[in-house]
Amino acid sequence: MSAKQKRKPEVGEKPAAQEMDGAVMALALAEGELSPGMRAYFEKCDEKIGFVPNVLRAYAHDNAKLEAFAGFYNDLMLAPSGLSKLEREMIAVVVSSQNSCYYCLIAHGAAVRQLSGDPVLGEMMAMNYRAADLAPRRRAMLDFAVKLTDAPYALDEADREGLRRAGFSERDIWDIAAVASFFNMSNRMASAVDMRPNRAYHGEARDLG
Repeated sequence: MSAKQKRKPEVGEKPAAQEMDGAVMALALAEGELSPGMRAYFEKCDEKIGFVPNVLRAYAHDNAKLEAFAGFYNDLMLAPSGLSKLEREMIAVVVSSQNSCYYCLIAHGAAVRQLSGDPVLGEMMAMNYRAADLAPRRRAMLDFAVKLTDAPYALDEADREGLRRAGFSERDIWDIAAVASFFNMSNRMASAVDMRPNRAYHGEARDLG
């Protein structure tokens, strides 16, 4: 079907995702004046992965908010931790699955596929992590993240003790909670402004060969 033949959305109907290619979010906020550090960060993203993630472009209307978001994200997801980078991405995807966050499921689902080298694991994390053959440590970690997402008021010492028995240190427990909490916030912002993942994420690391 050619571009001219594409069906137009009915009144009140949202355009299909492919028709919104290039859109960052539903809010029409122009990019603000970026600091030299943030401009360099965008250039580094382009150099390393070939594009600037739309979540960064969404925050780029306000340099202070962009710096705060990027700094906190990089510290949680990339800094040294008792949790591997894969485990932190697994938390991101499972929390995003609970919240049905389109942006984060697509973007971080791609990261799980890349870091694990297992496209099937990436799909399981997005759909139902309980279907995966996970080590008890990782199952305990994800169960805690889900409870923190769905019923934070119900967490108690028994939940923290369960993580200790699974082999997590006190600092590890903090990091599990911090990553899960960050993505609950990020999911809500992404959903509120209808943030759209870069199309490149959809095809990343799907080769089973």
